[in-house]
Amino acid sequence: MAIAIAALLWTAPAIAQTAFTPRDESPEEFSPGPGRDETFYACTACHGFKLVAQQGMTRAQWDESINLMIRRHNMPPLDDKDRAVVLGYLEAAYPPRAPAGRGGWQNPFAK
Repeated sequence: MAIAIAALLWTAPAIAQTAFTPRDESPEEFSPGPGRDETFYACTACHGFKLVAQQGMTRAQWDESINLMIRRHNMPPLDDKDRAVVLGYLEAAYPPRAPAGRGGWQNPFAK
């Protein structure tokens, strides 16, 4: 019994990834720009694009995020041309956000 439960827990992430169903999203809902459609479809093979649109990162951080998806989540690697298109779109459409202004959350350790 314990072996069966352990096997189920071990395979659960793989089952969860294969059971993904795209949300009711379309590329047109997100920031326009070159590479939007390619990026949308590359990302929504595994998760909703709203998750991507919530992020704000530098090109290097987006690049590392793609590496993480490949290493940990079995994302198929993008060829150099496609990766450049995706990174170009992400860098332009979802750059790092400015820190919170007056009245927003303030880091108590920042001086």
